[in-house]
Amino acid sequence: MMVLISYDVSTVDSAGKTRLRKVAKECQNHAQRVQNSVFEADLDYSAFLKLKDRLVKLIDPKKDSLRFYYLGNNWKKKIEHIGAKQTYDPEGVIII
Repeated sequence: MMVLISYDVSTVDSAGKTRLRKVAKECQNHAQRVQNSVFEADLDYSAFLKLKDRLVKLIDPKKDSLRFYYLGNNWKKKIEHIGAKQTYDPEGVIII
């Protein structure tokens, strides 16, 4: 299932900057960055729940926010990209 994850972490203090780095790193480990604070994750439901749980534990809900957009399995018809940044195919070949 494809999920769009976005976050906004307050960085007015050093603790916020640390949270921001941790949230970004966790997203990078499981998803593809498509904007500065926006990631696309093509995960099975179990893997998504684990990622969501880790992200929720990293943020301060009084200062930060997370948003999850559930695009489902028919996500290709729900995403349109226009502009300079190249897109990717999460179901395509991965070269390491």
